Amino acid sequence: MKKICILTATRAEYGLLKPIIKSFDYREDIDLRVVVTGAHLSPEFGLTYEEIINDGIKIDKKIEILVSADTPSAISKSMGLAMIGFADYFSESVPDLLVVLGDRYETLAVATVAMNQRIPIAHLYGGEATEGLIDESIRHSITKMSYLHFTSTEEYRKRVIQLGESPLRVFNVGAVGIENIKQNEYMSKQELLGSLNLSLDRPYAVVTFHPVTLEDHSSESQIVELLKAISKHDEMNFIFTKGNSDANGRIINSMIDEYVKGNENCVAVMSLGLKRYLTAIRHCHMVIGNSSSGIIEVPSFKVPTVNIGDRQKGRIQTDSIINCTSDYDSILKAIDKAKDAKFREKIQLVKNPYEKENTTSSIVSIILDHLLNEKIDIKKSFFDLNQSEEYE
Repeated sequence: MKKICILTATRAEYGLLKPIIKSFDYREDIDLRVVVTGAHLSPEFGLTYEEIINDGIKIDKKIEILVSADTPSAISKSMGLAMIGFADYFSESVPDLLVVLGDRYETLAVATVAMNQRIPIAHLYGGEATEGLIDESIRHSITKMSYLHFTSTEEYRKRVIQLGESPLRVFNVGAVGIENIKQNEYMSKQELLGSLNLSLDRPYAVVTFHPVTLEDHSSESQIVELLKAISKHDEMNFIFTKGNSDANGRIINSMIDEYVKGNENCVAVMSLGLKRYLTAIRHCHMVIGNSSSGIIEVPSFKVPTVNIGDRQKGRIQTDSIINCTSDYDSILKAIDKAKDAKFREKIQLVKNPYEKENTTSSIVSIILDHLLNEKIDIKKSFFDLNQSEEYE
């Protein structure tokens, strides 16, 4: 029996990994080990590991790593704790494969340990670009440590190959988040807003704003500008999903909490959970902020995204996304455009470039093929683009 370890550190990451976890969990020839760390285990960030348990998924190990601060130094210390904790865990469990998703600092630390202990890594969603984030460097670093690669578009697949990974190990499978949209069980709008104590008599926006980690001390000034723009739209309700444990994330969350206290048309939650989050997007008037979800998943709902600043700069985008700078005037204009009837009618025709059929089953079958048929050789050769091997 082959042992697969799947890592999750945040609520958003788990939502994407859930169908993959479920697919492996059903198999009798796979010993699945789900390991939880990071913000999942923090009361401040909602103890979201409980969502995993409520989904009927067994957690093999909870490894606490977060330091109670969000400075760059604290982030580095959390990475150090992750390396210590996972060094012990991998030595004891010795998985045949580690599955990781994305580009967070916790994932980089864990992938480094796996690399040192010669555990093959399957990485979801390399090749993407986010020029405003330290995640850009982290994502490409994890790519070079990994053996199997699953990308969300063909352009991203080519970028992973450009980094020297063999085309035989890089697969364009589409975004799991789009598949989640198709398969999710939705609440009614009334049920959703009732659970949040918001009225049905106004349209609402979903707001998610995270730190831009390659900018110094910008979080406070940017969230001030965003809240000023939102305050001009008291004809709408606003659902804030609070920020993650990145550097300066706590500043954003505390300012959102303070704003919500004085505005009855606003509510803030640490985690909606996958079902409520997708329901909220489905019925909302627009999405505002700088989350990757606004770029990748939201266009499938034909809902406008007001994308603020440089956090997602470099990602492939559809015409439903309105880019603006992080100042008050620019945000206000973008919100007005998202409300415009002609714009809203136009985006009903957009096609999501991240959508592809059978995303989860493709990922699972490729991993099983390589693992069960002993196709993995961690002694990788660097693939040069001028090699004769076809990679299109």
